[in-house]
Amino acid sequence: MSTVRPMVGITGDFRPERYNGAALSWFNTGYYDCVSAAGGLPYLMAPVQQDDDILRMMDIVGGVVLSGCTLDLDPTRQKQHQHPSVRVMPRRREDFDRRVAELAIQRKLPILAIGSGMQLVNVLCGGSLYQHIPEDVPRALHHRDPVEQNLRHVLEIVPGTRLDAIYGPGEVRVNSAHHMAVNNLSHRFRVSATCPDGVIEAYESIEEDWFCLGVQWHPESSTASALDLQIFEAFIDAAAREGSGPVILPMTEGLRKAG
Repeated sequence: MSTVRPMVGITGDFRPERYNGAALSWFNTGYYDCVSAAGGLPYLMAPVQQDDDILRMMDIVGGVVLSGCTLDLDPTRQKQHQHPSVRVMPRRREDFDRRVAELAIQRKLPILAIGSGMQLVNVLCGGSLYQHIPEDVPRALHHRDPVEQNLRHVLEIVPGTRLDAIYGPGEVRVNSAHHMAVNNLSHRFRVSATCPDGVIEAYESIEEDWFCLGVQWHPESSTASALDLQIFEAFIDAAAREGSGPVILPMTEGLRKAG
């Protein structure tokens, strides 16, 4: 029997126009493949600039995946001096992601926030960030290696959390490619997992009626483990239960024949 599939918005990446090329938007395949494999219908959200267009997009989704970025959030928007290691993402990308995240938070839509998406949601909810782990966290492990693309570390999951229920017992290792991280966690969240050095690797909403899960690693990546798909499955289950946004029903037999 076919099941109802919630439509899930996915934010993408953006590059401004260059002297040798046009402006581009793109979406890493892993995001929409994982949403689809977990039972959702991916809706790729172009970084439009009109607020009315963003509002209409948000009206048709039942949940949002805030994707990560190889570039960083702009620290000056949190009234911080920019660290030399920070490479700021294009303004259009951050402006769009901010607006999508703000609306999802206001509406309590299910959110899966990944990488810089996790950092953004924490900031919007009143938290703060470390700009550069090697300087801000004494004796920190390596969280990003410019040479080793498959860097991984152990995840210390907090017992009794939603993430604990998702992964279950046993050792969990995750990919790692970031130099910014959550510093002060928003009062709306609790820590779900840390790295052994204490860096926050995941958080979740403390509100029973709001599924919001932020993870610092990339469960959509080719370097992820098979267990990481369970994060998307839990998110899609929440989006289906939410009942907001349209759902895609199975095509009737009559329509199949007509097609």
